[in-house]
Amino acid sequence: MVKTAIFFLKALAFWLAFFALGRLVFLTYNYQEVFSASESILEIIRSFIKGFKLDLATASYFMAFPFLVFLVHLIINKKFLSSVVLYYQSILIFLYSLLISSELGIYEEWKTKVNYKALLYLQNPSEVMNTAQTGQIIGFTLLTLMLGSLGIWSYKRWFQTDFPSSRPFQKLSLIWIFIALVLILIGARGGLQEIPINQSQSFYSKTPILNTAATNSIFNLYISYFENKKSLKENPFKEMNDEQALAIVKRIYQTEHDSCRQIITAEKPNVVLVIMESWSNDLIFIPEGKETVTPRFHELMSDGVYFDQIYSTGARSEQGMASIFSGFPAHPISSITVQPDKYQKLPSLVKDFAQRGYGTSFYFGGQLIYGNIKSYMLFNEFDMIKEVYDFDPSLPQGKLGIHDEFTLNEMLNDLNQEKEPFFSAIFTMSTHSPYDQPMDEKITWGDNEQKYLNSAYYTDFAIGKFMDNARKSSWFENTVFIFVADHSHNTYKNLPMKNPEYQKIPLLFYGPVIDSAWRGKTVSHLGIQTNIAATLLCQLNMDAQAYPWSFNLMNPYAPEFAFVSYEIGFAWKRPAGFISFDKEYNQYHFLEGASTEIRDSLGTEGKAYLQVLFQQYMDQ
Repeated sequence: MVKTAIFFLKALAFWLAFFALGRLVFLTYNYQEVFSASESILEIIRSFIKGFKLDLATASYFMAFPFLVFLVHLIINKKFLSSVVLYYQSILIFLYSLLISSELGIYEEWKTKVNYKALLYLQNPSEVMNTAQTGQIIGFTLLTLMLGSLGIWSYKRWFQTDFPSSRPFQKLSLIWIFIALVLILIGARGGLQEIPINQSQSFYSKTPILNTAATNSIFNLYISYFENKKSLKENPFKEMNDEQALAIVKRIYQTEHDSCRQIITAEKPNVVLVIMESWSNDLIFIPEGKETVTPRFHELMSDGVYFDQIYSTGARSEQGMASIFSGFPAHPISSITVQPDKYQKLPSLVKDFAQRGYGTSFYFGGQLIYGNIKSYMLFNEFDMIKEVYDFDPSLPQGKLGIHDEFTLNEMLNDLNQEKEPFFSAIFTMSTHSPYDQPMDEKITWGDNEQKYLNSAYYTDFAIGKFMDNARKSSWFENTVFIFVADHSHNTYKNLPMKNPEYQKIPLLFYGPVIDSAWRGKTVSHLGIQTNIAATLLCQLNMDAQAYPWSFNLMNPYAPEFAFVSYEIGFAWKRPAGFISFDKEYNQYHFLEGASTEIRDSLGTEGKAYLQVLFQQYMDQ
């Protein structure tokens, strides 16, 4: 079996080398941008190192077909099967060469890798030919032929190995088959970590072109196609003509007066954003006679401004991040954060504060590879991003990473050394299953969600401890703390997920900079996470025009609505009632007691909102 192992290892080595060559071609072609934007030559070289795991995963996928052919070979032992693998590899080499060449032209125009949009353009090749310059067409064609020829020649010359003449199948060691299969599967998912590999694995730099270079082109194209295959040709949520939908959305956002009730007294306060994993509003308001799940949060509420009618726009963490930092609502089918070519066109609160002279930082005790969050955070250009790998490995950890109290303490220690003003965010983790927080269970009720309630009790304890220590810091007096959930979670109420009340989440503004007249007050303006952007920016006299999906919760004349997206549907809430709509089955779910007139109005508004939102996502 040694010869067989050599066959697979040499094929794997070829693809790793060829992927590196493609990366070198990209960096060389764009050398002016690369060297002008990069801090050092070492930073450029790191694109090869950071891209290795994604290259290995892609190469492992390529090994699947040769492995199947090898199994057939063990049964029939025919020489032509080696030629089948050679033809297969040659086709892949040529297609990858074509992809690399095409990417050079596309990057010049779009500043992204080849994505699903490029596939749409290929439906009209004459249009592509007409818009491209003759020199480009000739140059990229020659490059494709040169790379393809070089690749095929190199593979045949140094890497190709014919299948060995094998013994009958029954004498083959099944251990080898098992080991090969396991290695291919592990390589394809990027290792044994809990979260499969994605583009975030390759993102490492504040220089976008280096992240682009590090990302494997084939893997990126696959993700782009997979995330958009249901909407490649047209908006799947189109229910009316575009002009009508746009008019309805414009009317929804229409604001009679541009007013901003000031609750923050400082002109340039520090901002500490605490994003709480899976915190439902039900954690705050509990049944009478039960132990309080979040006692420390209640203490903060008594001296802050609580928004009690806020909803998450989606059910996943990466969707919540885009809603909070870019004011872009979640939508069905996919998440904008998993597609660098799309989220790069979004606004960024972090960049806005950086332009105003703020230092910026982001903390998470787990792996930011989930949902491609790390690459999205790099797009936001935080001065410092810390995830589990960047902390002291001796800090107490659970299955998913460092427990909340220790991550919060690390953030506090850093902020005590930070120059003011600063914009710092932390994403908690302990309220995500498997709920292995380092604290004895305190909450004795909650039935099927008792573990979740106890995890929230622990995070609440950690937040309280963090705030106690923060009050001793010199920067505390000039700081506004914003607490909000990324999304909700099932609770002791066991609401259906398509009931928008399921996605009701907490939002709290707190700190010494809060006007004393507003402390302890509750604002019952119906809204969603995206409104944090416009609300905060208005408080600090900063421009919020770049956030068209956001409105100011402190403007009593602002619209009141909540939009929640599902996999193939949405919920829409107004003060008069709510509906949820399942697009897949064309089925409505109505709030009991809503009149037919209200129901029809809500349905029309919600459909128009989703249609316009998803169209912008497609057009990004």
